[in-house]
Amino acid sequence: MLTLTLLFCALMFLGLPVSLAIGIAGISFFVLSGTVPISIAVQQIATQSQSFPLLAVPFFVLAGHMMNKTGITQRLINCSNVLVSWMAGGLGQVCILLSTLMGGVSGSAVADAAMEARMLGPEMLRRGYSKGFTCATIAVGSLITATIPPSLGLILYGYVGNVSIGRLFLAGLIPGLMMMVGLMIVVWVIAQKRGWQPAVKELPSAREVGRAVWDAKWALLFPVALLVGIRGGIFTPSEIGAFAVFYAILVGVVFHRELSWHSLQEALSEGVLDCGVIMFIILMSGPVGYAMIFEQTPQVMAEWLLGLSSNPTIIILLILLFLLVLGTALESTVMVLLLTPIFVPIVTKIGVDPVHFGIVMMSIVTLGSMTPPVGPCMFAVCSILDTTMEEYTIASLPFLAMICLVIAILVIFPSITLFLPNLLM
Repeated sequence: MLTLTLLFCALMFLGLPVSLAIGIAGISFFVLSGTVPISIAVQQIATQSQSFPLLAVPFFVLAGHMMNKTGITQRLINCSNVLVSWMAGGLGQVCILLSTLMGGVSGSAVADAAMEARMLGPEMLRRGYSKGFTCATIAVGSLITATIPPSLGLILYGYVGNVSIGRLFLAGLIPGLMMMVGLMIVVWVIAQKRGWQPAVKELPSAREVGRAVWDAKWALLFPVALLVGIRGGIFTPSEIGAFAVFYAILVGVVFHRELSWHSLQEALSEGVLDCGVIMFIILMSGPVGYAMIFEQTPQVMAEWLLGLSSNPTIIILLILLFLLVLGTALESTVMVLLLTPIFVPIVTKIGVDPVHFGIVMMSIVTLGSMTPPVGPCMFAVCSILDTTMEEYTIASLPFLAMICLVIAILVIFPSITLFLPNLLM
């Protein structure tokens, strides 16, 4: 297992794509072991594609792209503007609220961050917000999509760890709202210190709020429909993904009338590319997962962690610290696929609910997307807005500190995360 890990790190250091690095490292285990037939590696790759719950991933990816072609995004921006642009740091507050609302549409932190950087970033810079603050607000705010359903990370975690995706979706709502409130407080404090005025001077009237919410109703109803469908037993997680695509087409064609044949083709093309990348990584992780089980890596890690402490909270914090450090170098999808089979048995053994652990784990591994040296959200936003990594890193520290505080609260008080799943399921 050590050889596999070192080879994977070396291939990543040489700049090989993540999927190929995982695949080559995994197959090398079978070649070097001398006891396990290499044909099993091929079988494991094929087996990874034979999962019914995994169908939810391409469906939700496609639904997210189609939602962006139906006018939903612009309506959510207008709604966010009316609701929070009167607060200090108005456009920054709009970014945070929009990330929360977009979490129920895109399911992807990188997609959310790139979209906001293109649509809101230039206007924030024009109104005097610094480049570092603008990029940090957009990038770290997109972390909320890691917990607000339909989070692609939670779907993968549920698939790999054999954890209820419906319970995960419900569990992510309150943590997502806590992150939203925490980040809005950070924006407000920084805006007050630097004298950044609200985007509008007056509070919106009830009529304006009602009109904005009504215009965005189909987007706001989407995550509600998902949760009701799963909780009511109407759909399985895979079927709810197909419903999401149908919902996007229905809204785009019938209600908003903005989904043209050309935009549908664009959404399909973009969706196929994203699905291809995600699914290839999943397939290549098959041999690695088998190697971990064969070498009893979860049992070894469990014995080592339990030897450090018998306190479940301390063990969870140690795991999250490890994930936080590793997340600065690896993509969140890779970490979920490789580490979920290791850590879920450990947390289950010490009495921690895997649903609760899934929420805090996804928050931490997605946080790596916003931090140097290889955070994809960070790079996407900084490249779009022409901002240096140094500017971004300094400006992001208060936001990252707030997210770590929220995660620490969730770890200490798991009932916050489990309240809705236990109440409704």
